[in-house]
Amino acid sequence: MILTGFADEAAFDLEGQIRATRALGWSHIEARSVGDHNLNELPEEDLERAAATLQEAGIGINCLGSTIANWGTDLAEPFEDTLVQVDRAVGRMKRIGIPMVRIMSYRVYVDAEGRALDQQEAERFKRLNEICKRFNAAGIVPVHENCFTYGGMSRYHCERLLDAVPGLQLVFDTGNPPLTNDFSEPFPYPKQSGWEFYRHVKERIVHVHVKDAVYDAEGNREVYTFPGEGAGDVPRILKDLLESGYAGALSIEPHMAVVFHDASVQSNAERRFENYLEYGRRLQQLLSDLGYAPG
Repeated sequence: MILTGFADEAAFDLEGQIRATRALGWSHIEARSVGDHNLNELPEEDLERAAATLQEAGIGINCLGSTIANWGTDLAEPFEDTLVQVDRAVGRMKRIGIPMVRIMSYRVYVDAEGRALDQQEAERFKRLNEICKRFNAAGIVPVHENCFTYGGMSRYHCERLLDAVPGLQLVFDTGNPPLTNDFSEPFPYPKQSGWEFYRHVKERIVHVHVKDAVYDAEGNREVYTFPGEGAGDVPRILKDLLESGYAGALSIEPHMAVVFHDASVQSNAERRFENYLEYGRRLQQLLSDLGYAPG
């Protein structure tokens, strides 16, 4: 098992991301953004420079946190646009040596009151099968995150998606369920249970994002916390993963000092760096308390 993280939450620049990773004693990052660009959108010369810098530092990339089919992508958009992203990612990942790519399953359709509409399952599944076919053919593992896209609407939606797209694996994010409506329940939808979601899909998990949060109903807002301090059942899930012999990666995604999808949540460089280190250390302590010792 390796410990890794979305190091762009530690620093805007790659040098700071490497410094944070080294400070934690880790050897990998889950690459998402360098500067203002997702790794898959970087100009070629910047990509080559980033790859060389990581190689020189001895830091590997365990997974590309792509924006492919994410919560901001509508099924009304031409599928050709998505395939351009996919083919670019395949070429870049093979060149750099990235074995896994995080994707999603397109935006959720709801009405003005938040009730789920027709999710156009057939079109989603058709597109995702083609996306995964291209990654699989290149020897790359596509993993779907249980975020606010179709596959995160409930554990049933997640299972239905994975059954319909056999080339797709699961990355389970511990912090998303307590913030996401359970669309398998009657409206008004309750929030999901992280543990209940996890225990039904755990046999399909190949990668884990460690995040924790609580939903502030009174303020109608998401509140992100250190691991074990929110409603994500993080210690319970980590305990079960260890007891089950989980051998994948644990990747921190704090969202406390900076949030990838919410530009209003920002902190100065020093605070985001220190928050990332503290988050990583708290994960290490949780694992230690559960009897895990890095090999």
